[in-house]
Amino acid sequence: MVNQTILNELFLSGLSDIPALQLPLFLFFLLIYLLTVTWNLLIISLIVSDSHLHTPMYFFLGNLASLDLCCSSVTAPRMLFDLLTQRRKITIAACISQVFFFIFFATSEAFLLAVMSYDRYNAICQPLHYTQIMSWKVCVRLASIVWCFGSSYSLVHTLCALNLKFCESNIVESLFCNLPQLLQISCSDIFINILLIFVLAGFVTVVCITLTILSYVYIFKTVLKIQVKGKRSKVFSTCSSHLSVVFIFYFSGTFDYFRPGTKNRFPADKVLPVFYTVIVPLLNPLIYSLRNQDFRKAFKVFC
Repeated sequence: MVNQTILNELFLSGLSDIPALQLPLFLFFLLIYLLTVTWNLLIISLIVSDSHLHTPMYFFLGNLASLDLCCSSVTAPRMLFDLLTQRRKITIAACISQVFFFIFFATSEAFLLAVMSYDRYNAICQPLHYTQIMSWKVCVRLASIVWCFGSSYSLVHTLCALNLKFCESNIVESLFCNLPQLLQISCSDIFINILLIFVLAGFVTVVCITLTILSYVYIFKTVLKIQVKGKRSKVFSTCSSHLSVVFIFYFSGTFDYFRPGTKNRFPADKVLPVFYTVIVPLLNPLIYSLRNQDFRKAFKVFC
């Protein structure tokens, strides 16, 4: 058997090796990150300070903003540091830690989007019983379950990733440590890792998407029965905002994670993880706040 040197450090490939692009990319991602932090903190502040936003829907929106803020903060500062210093070197321990927190926040967001669909279903289809069904006690429990499921799911993948060994290649084809890219360069047997991704991630995705679809099937049936056009358009506006977030999140995330064993990846594959870790956390607050009259009113009062 040929001896293999086990590597202790990895290098992140970055988005581009052209020196002239490093500063423009740094400034671009810095601007995106600052806007993400500002918008999400503003939404959280408005929800906490404005009593008119103390409802289950905005409680879950506050959780979504918190998850977006955390998810972006797990990846963006490291990306900015590498773009500025061009070091791109990271220890395996730090890399695995980044994988844990990223999967934790991203999975929690998937569960939360499903819970938000269930909340909209109760608000629109069962308005008379809504306050009883979605009491504050229930909302806190659902949010707690979301965060607990996210951490448990991430812990399973992280514990399996701890057994990964890196021998020949130590270049992660990404701007941050992402599980599919780590599996791609590992010299260990990754069958269990891939199996967990397809079984667990597939189960989570199917459950969350099914719950979302079923909720909106009943929602659209109820909305079509509404005779008042103004009320109908308001409901459609709220639902379309949520569906936009769901579509963007699942399309970008699942396309990357359900190809963990693919060896032939393209340069565009580097952009996709950046999109759902940097761009999506910025889009979410914009989608909800710009199309929401309650947020606009609260913003005027806040200012």
